[in-house]
Amino acid sequence: MKELPSSIGQLNALQKLYLNGCSNLKKLPSSIGQLNALLELYLYGCSNLKELPSSIDQLNALQELDLVGCSNLKELPSSIGQLNALQKLDLDGCPNLKELPLSIRQLNALQEFDLDGCSSLKKPPSSIGQLNTVQKLNLSWCPT
Repeated sequence: MKELPSSIGQLNALQKLYLNGCSNLKKLPSSIGQLNALLELYLYGCSNLKELPSSIDQLNALQELDLVGCSNLKELPSSIGQLNALQKLDLDGCPNLKELPLSIRQLNALQEFDLDGCSSLKKPPSSIGQLNTVQKLNLSWCPT
């Protein structure tokens, strides 16, 4: 699968979206922000995904965002800080992610944060100390 149809935004009751292993997927349609009931978004192994749409900030119910193995992901949209319900953010295996937006510190419900394999991050984000709700933090990478 190379792309999702923009009509996916019409799935008003959708709570879980698994796109694991869709290695040809390069981007998500902006209509994904219309999935108001979405709790979990799994993009494990979407190795050609380069970015997330800024409309991701509209996913008010989103609790888990799994970007494991999204090896071409270069950045997260600054709007990610508006995901007030986000409890788990997994960026394991995103070696091209060079920095995290400052808005990360606004994720007040975040409990699990995984940055393992984010080898392009030279240091932990400075705002990490403001994530008071984090219970599990994985910073196991070897900065160059």
